[in-house]
Parts: sequence; structure tokens; C-alpha cells
Amino acid sequence: MNFAQIILFSIFTLMMVLMCWGRWRHDLVAFGGLMAAVLAGVVPADQAFSGFGNPTTMIVALVLIATAGLTRTGAVSRLSRMLASDTRSTTGHILLFGGVGGVLSGFMNNIAALAMLMPVDMQAARKVGRAAGLTLMPLAFATILGGMLTLIGTPPNLIVSSYRNQVLGEPYRMFDFLPVGAAVAAAGIAFVALVGWRLIPVKGGGGSGGAGRPRRYLARLVVTETSDLNGEAMADARKVAQTAGVRLIGIMRHGHVVEQDLDSQILEPGDVLLLRADPAALDEYRSNSKLAFPDGRVEPRARKDVEGQSLIECLVPVKAAIIGRTAQSFGLVNRYDSVLIGMRRRGIAMRAALPRQEIMAGDMLLLLVPESRVDDVLAASDILRLDRGSLPVQREGRMLTAILLFAAAVLVTSLGWVSMSIALGCVIVAYVLTGVLSINELYDHVDWPVIVLLGSMIPLGLALDQTGGTALIAALLASATQGYPAWVGLTLLMVATMLLSSVLNNNATTIVAAPVGIRLAQQLDVQPDAFLMGVAVSASCAFLTPIGHQNNTLVLGPGDYRFGDYWRMGLPLEIIVLAVGVPLLLIVWPL
Repeated sequence: MNFAQIILFSIFTLMMVLMCWGRWRHDLVAFGGLMAAVLAGVVPADQAFSGFGNPTTMIVALVLIATAGLTRTGAVSRLSRMLASDTRSTTGHILLFGGVGGVLSGFMNNIAALAMLMPVDMQAARKVGRAAGLTLMPLAFATILGGMLTLIGTPPNLIVSSYRNQVLGEPYRMFDFLPVGAAVAAAGIAFVALVGWRLIPVKGGGGSGGAGRPRRYLARLVVTETSDLNGEAMADARKVAQTAGVRLIGIMRHGHVVEQDLDSQILEPGDVLLLRADPAALDEYRSNSKLAFPDGRVEPRARKDVEGQSLIECLVPVKAAIIGRTAQSFGLVNRYDSVLIGMRRRGIAMRAALPRQEIMAGDMLLLLVPESRVDDVLAASDILRLDRGSLPVQREGRMLTAILLFAAAVLVTSLGWVSMSIALGCVIVAYVLTGVLSINELYDHVDWPVIVLLGSMIPLGLALDQTGGTALIAALLASATQGYPAWVGLTLLMVATMLLSSVLNNNATTIVAAPVGIRLAQQLDVQPDAFLMGVAVSASCAFLTPIGHQNNTLVLGPGDYRFGDYWRMGLPLEIIVLAVGVPLLLIVWPL
């Protein structure tokens, strides 16, 4: 082992310890490791930031933005609401949600797929009195498994494709991962639905999952000519609203509150519905029922479709400029094109006409604000935006556009007409031109810690390969399996990658393991595809701990899990992945 290898192995070991410790974020640790390698001379200074210009890093960023268009237009949300039911068994629920989550994860960021399905899953758990922890971990695992289906399903697939391009001069195509990935995902989802959820320790019940209850406001929505509620009886509308977590409590018609025979009233365009809901349920119900936000006038009418809006929760501090003024006198509508949607005072949702309600210190405001005017409104009023109190409003009018553009990108990439990065770049430009995403919010959808992690790890992985470090690891694996068939080496590589991925970020694991797989294939004198695909599959199988994949971390709190709960279902799941994956790899990608 030479000096450069000793330095690099020491840096990687220290990075692994720090990442497992969890005191600092993975991206900071990776960037610090890169700087240490540059200062030690094992990574040339002129190549220090080459990872940020690597096609893999760019494609990951573009995928995040492109799939955000599907989320922002409500396509994924509408599908998840259609699937919600309180009559299914736990097994049936996991099979359906896991299957849909897996398919979605094959074509969009799996973190986004989980984020969209998670609230619906928790709502279903509350309705049937089931602990949310029984279904959240299976859902998280299913969305991770779904990432194995396509090239863009998960960053490890993109990384191994990049390495294949370097070695064989040709990257993997969109659906090259499908034969093995689909079988592994199907077997994994079947296991978590039929057996796996029964292995999860249950803590409490009622489906609360430890999640805090969101604040509910009294708000108004306007029935339009195209609304699904146009011509419906109020009694029927109430039933639909209840399933969405919204309570309809009144109607305003022609400026007057309807007080008699409320349930028998037939809704018509221009009617204003008074309802109680939290911000997320409010916008979800508005989008699914094709209702409109009010325009902020005393006698509300439907607000015109303004792209790039957000619902933001704010607190009015002492001495704020807006204290003692109403939304009308402050010019919230006329000056800032914003609407006061709801107000809470001393823990009580205010029902009076909000445009004329005098604002006091301590009030909580739910505002509908154009994203380009948020800073102006906050600065002029001196109100404080609450942490995590922002909800981008869905643009359901652009749903079909977003779906067609994304499908077109997948099609042209699958046919090999253009590269993935070019196709996604064109989709993002089209998103802006057609109003799917505003130009101001494009960068908000990039997971910058992941980009920094990739940009930092790629030069380190390249240095490890160039200094012979990966060849050294491959030689150790080859010697450990000497005299055995090549598939034994493949299995050992996948086991080592799985274990590493459970304590290290899966992207970082792939960057280290992919060149090792190539070197191991060379030393065994076999084709490298099965080994690269094996790395992609096993790097995605981070099921033993909550830190191996972001989806595991997302459900840790809501599911009320402990660190040691994951391996109970994760360990047998990884064994199933090996049992299904290794034979299929040898069939689809012969050695």
C-alpha cells in the first residue's frame, strides 16, 4: 500500500466514522474530506471541483426539478387521494400504496414520491385507528425499491451508468435496469406487505405516529363553473370534504350567509364555502374539487389564476407595522396582490370578515402570496414567517402539460434520440415557458446537500481508483473468493455494498463501490455489467438503519421508530433482494 492509498483510506475511514456519528451533515463531511485530500496532494487542485461539473451531478439536479413539476401541478397528489380508502386491510393497503409508490419512484425522485404519499397514508391510519408506524416504514422501503426500475429512479443508477460510460464508452439506457429492478422491487414489496409489517414493533395506536397536529383555520373557497361541486347538494359536498380532512360549515351567497336548510342547498357558481381545515388539506381539497381561492374582497369572488403562489403561516409580533390595521387598509390585495385566507387569535380560528378584521399582536395569519412578493409583504408588515409554514399552491391547470412533457422526455431518452441531461433540460425550459414552474422557484427544488455530496465524492472516488485503491479492494475480494465461481464474488460485493450503504449515504457508497466492481470483474476476467448492476441494486438497499437513505429518515419521527427497529424488517428484505437479484443478474447480464 503506497502513501497516496494510505492517505485516501484514512480520509474515507474518518468520513465514514463522522457520517455514522451524525454530528455534522453528510455533505459537509464529504466536502471537508475533499479539501483534506487536496491539501494532502492526493487530489490535484485543478480537479478538486470536477465533480460539480460531472454529468451525473447535473442529471440528479435536473431530475429533482423535473419531477417537482409533477408534484407542483398536483398529479401525484391527485393519484394518491384516489387511492385512499379506510376499508382495506393493512396488507392490501401496503400492497396498493407500495406498488404505486414504487412505480412513481421509478420516474421521479423517490423522496418526493414518499413525501406525497406519506400524508395520505397517515390520514388512512387515523381513520381506521391503526398505528401509522405499521405502514410508514413499508411505504418508505417500497419507494426505495421502486428507484431500481429506471435510470432516473435513484442517483446510484446514474452513478453506475456514468462509470460504465467511462469504462465501456456507453452508458446504460433508461430501462436497462428494469428486468432486474422490477423483479427485486416486486419481491420486496410483496414481502413488506405480506410479512414485513408484522415484524415492526408497534408503539401506541390511533395512527398518530407521533406527528404534531397542524393548525386549522376558518377559510373560504369559491365555487366556479368548472368546479366539481357545481350543482351538488351541500350534504354531498360535506361528505366529500370530510374524506379530505376538511369540514364545511357554511355558505355565503350574493354577499349573505345562508342560514336555513343548509344541507339541502344546491351549490352554484359564485357561492362561497366557509370551511375549517389546515393549510395542506385546504389546498388539497381546493385542487381536487376545482375550487378557487377568494380574491380578498369583503364580498369574495374567485381569484384569478396567478402562477407561483404560496400559502404561508405568519405570526404578528409586538410592534409590527400591520398591528391596528386591517388587510384592506394595509393594501394587502391592491398593493401586494395577496389574500388573507385565515386568522387565529389566542388559539381560536377567526370567522368574521377577514378583510375588515383589525390585526393584533400575537395573531397568526394564513396568507396567499405570490412567491415573488413574499419578501415584500414580510418586510412591509413586520410579520414573522413561521418555520415550515410555507405551502406552494398546486397548479392543477398545468397538470396535463407537466405529465406530457415529462413523458416525452422519458420517451426520447428511451429511444436514444437525445441524452437524459438534454431531455430533462428541455423539459425544465418548457416548464417555465408553460407556467408549470416559475423561474424564481427552479432552484428551490434542488436538494443542494445531495449535489454537494456528489460533487465532493466524485473526485475522491476517482482519486481512489487512479491511485490503485479500488484495485486493492478488488484484489482482496478476489482472493477471498479464489477458487469459487464468479457469482460468489458478485454476492460478496453486493453484501459489502449493502452493509456500507446502511451506515453511509447510498450515493457515496456507489461512488466507492462502482469502481471496485469494475476492478473485481477485470480480475475475475468476466464482463463488468452484472457487477455494476449489482452495485446499483445493493447500494439502494439501505434498509438496516434510518440513516442509510433519506426516506428512512423521513419516517423515523412520524412512525415513532427507534434506531434499532429498521433491521427487523430490513435484514430479511436484504436477504430476499440477494436471493432474487443475484440469479437474475447472471441471466440478464451474463458473465
